[in-house]
Amino acid sequence: MTYSVDFRKKVAAFVRDGGGQAEAARRFGISLWCVRDWLQRKNLAPQQKGVPRQRKLDKEALRAHVRDYPDALLRERAVYFGVYINAIHVAMKQMKLTHKKRR
Repeated sequence: MTYSVDFRKKVAAFVRDGGGQAEAARRFGISLWCVRDWLQRKNLAPQQKGVPRQRKLDKEALRAHVRDYPDALLRERAVYFGVYINAIHVAMKQMKLTHKKRR
């Protein structure tokens, strides 16, 4: 849960105006760790944690592969893209791509 910048400034101002850190934590209903962390920061804006995950399977390339090779098996697509069969299955299910059998 992230707190608004206004709320963070209000807590920091309370401590800087003479209030104690533990008292601020109790009064505003947050952890003492949050109060101490906010007081050490220059910028009180929430920070982005981690890096967005890079996906191995490009869904647009999979869509094009299905269009170009409609009769390919899941294991053939998995070898082509260098992923497990289950990754192809899940991606195709999410994209609502189904294999219609021909008579």
